[in-house]
This record gives sequence, C-alpha cells and structure tokens, in this order.
Amino acid sequence: MAQHVLLNNVDHHDLRVITHKSAALGDAVMLAHTFPAEFRALQAHYPIVYQKTADGLSFQAVALLGLQAGQNLFLCPEGWDAAYIPLALRRQPFLIGRDGQGLQVHVDLDSPRLSRTEGEPLFLPQGGTTPYLQQISAILGAIHEGVQHADDFLRALLSHELLEPFVLQTQDSQGQAQNLSGFYTLQEERMAALDAASLGELHAQGHLQALYMMLASQSQFASLIERQARVPEAHG
Repeated sequence: MAQHVLLNNVDHHDLRVITHKSAALGDAVMLAHTFPAEFRALQAHYPIVYQKTADGLSFQAVALLGLQAGQNLFLCPEGWDAAYIPLALRRQPFLIGRDGQGLQVHVDLDSPRLSRTEGEPLFLPQGGTTPYLQQISAILGAIHEGVQHADDFLRALLSHELLEPFVLQTQDSQGQAQNLSGFYTLQEERMAALDAASLGELHAQGHLQALYMMLASQSQFASLIERQARVPEAHG
C-alpha cells in the first residue's frame, strides 16, 4: 500500500534510498511508462509501444522490458543489464507533487527501497540536499516536462492514423507458444506513405524525431526474444 508524503529534511533527514535494481525491490515489471522526449535514449535498448490507458479512452507510451506480466528481462544478479534505465524506474520511490506554488518532491514511505542504514542519503547533516536528491529532482523535472508534450505527439499519431495493434508470437522457456498482445506500434507502411506536407507538419511540430526513434526501437523485439530464450529462468 503506497504512502505518499511530501519529502522534507526534518521528518526524513536520515532516510536513504537503495538504488540497485532487483525483483525484491519492485523491479520485476514488464514495462515502464515513457514519453517522446525519452524515446531517443530508450530506442537502443527497448521496444517503444503504446497501450490503452486504464480507462480505455486514450493511449500511453511504454518501453517493454519483458514479454509477459511480471517479467523483466533486464534484471540480472549484478543489477540492470542495459546502459540506460527508463526514468520512470530511476525516479522510484519518488514522485511529483504540486501545491499552489509549484512542483514538489513526494516519497512513498512504504517503498522497500527506503532504509535508515544503507543506500544513498537524501540530506546532508546540516540539512541541505545531497547530489543524489538533486539528481532525483532533475529526473522528476524531466518527466514532468516530457509528459506535458506527450499528448501533442499522441494526437499527431492518431490524426495520421499511425498506430496499429499487433500480436507478437513468442515461446516460453519450455517451448510453449505465447502471444504478446494489447499493445500498439507504428503502422510502417502508412508512415512511409506520408506526403511532403504531412512530414513537414510533423517536423514543424517537433514530432518527426520521436517517430523515427519509435520506429527504430522495433528492432529491439528481437533482443527481447533472444533474452527470453537465453536466460528466462533468471528474470521471471
């Protein structure tokens, strides 16, 4: 049960955060929410796709980390097996709050990452913020900024009818067939057929790079399938 509170240097002066990645700390997840400004960093490691939001009325961009629920194929005994970790996971156990004066840093006091004895400290002995907490603040700021422009990109995808559902057929560690479904990817033929005016409009709106990064990320499906076949039992 999450317990989100405003972070402060009085009540939380001795809090520390365990930063290594493991299933025990909540990292056994098959996807991480993302936004177009992060696509460039993600596309070298993870497929970027869309899924329906919980209310079924819109779409949310996600980076796929596994091919079935609760599976993260990037977890290994040494931590995280990729050069880039999605911001949605790096920011944990912190989240963005707000009041009348602006954004705030909140923390989930029920997170297994919090400790009083190990991990990265949040505050200096005299009360100032540590470099680690400053980094977290920057990550939360990047997420907040990125999310502000995510709807514009989604509208562009939908207006040009560039999203399509797909089914990916894979095999589990016993060789049993499995289908990955419920996600949406770029309609490559429709994108290739966009005329100069449409491409110019997408470029002017700042969406063209994110489109190409999302398209490039599709090659990472082969990497996920290879990871599942190579070491499935280590990442469930």
